[in-house]
Amino acid sequence: MPTDWAMIGFGPEGWGDDIFAGVLVTVSLALATLPIGLAAGFLLALGKQSTDKGLRLSSDIYTTIFRGLPELLTLFLVYFGGQSALNALTGATGLPELTVSSFIAGMIALGLVFSAFASEVFLSAFRAIPQGQTEGAMALGLSRWRIMLLVILPQLIKIALPGLANLWMNLLKDTALVSVVGLADTMRQAGIAARVTREPFVFFGIACAIFLALTMLSSTVIRRIDLWTKRSGAAR
Repeated sequence: MPTDWAMIGFGPEGWGDDIFAGVLVTVSLALATLPIGLAAGFLLALGKQSTDKGLRLSSDIYTTIFRGLPELLTLFLVYFGGQSALNALTGATGLPELTVSSFIAGMIALGLVFSAFASEVFLSAFRAIPQGQTEGAMALGLSRWRIMLLVILPQLIKIALPGLANLWMNLLKDTALVSVVGLADTMRQAGIAARVTREPFVFFGIACAIFLALTMLSSTVIRRIDLWTKRSGAAR
């Protein structure tokens, strides 16, 4: 019977290789979801401020739905509903049958939830920027795109950063949910190792340590970004 150190080590008797591969999947999923969620959340925030009532209503309905649904239920809807939609499409068009991968389903589902919450963070940040700055920039003859790029965005990032940082932490934790649809992430690999070795405390403890380490690393990176935004603001 291998010792605890042998079980968590790398090599034929250890599960270190599998768990490390799971960590890479976890980080890849979170990093792949982040830009999608940020871009969609930013566009939703713009939609909520639009003069078009239909666009405002659509944005509000979107955020209400995906802020209200549990993340796991959203994942199931995307994974199983997406597969059903693809089956219907391929059956109607005669194309070869396609399969929704758990990684893509997780990225879409987590992106939907992240963007719904991020839109509220961005919206609050937009409202915190004095309207007079936009009016002053327009009086100087700047176009809307240049106002957004040079005046609004630098302040928006600084104001929204704390809220987005919290959402990133939640996103890291929510990646563990995708293990239920077969993604070989940290939680799934730890669960398999726990069942095979009958040492759940050891491997789920390792999973706890990994997520805590990722959180601390993220906090360090976010702190550096925050310092950079403050220095940039002071330089301007």
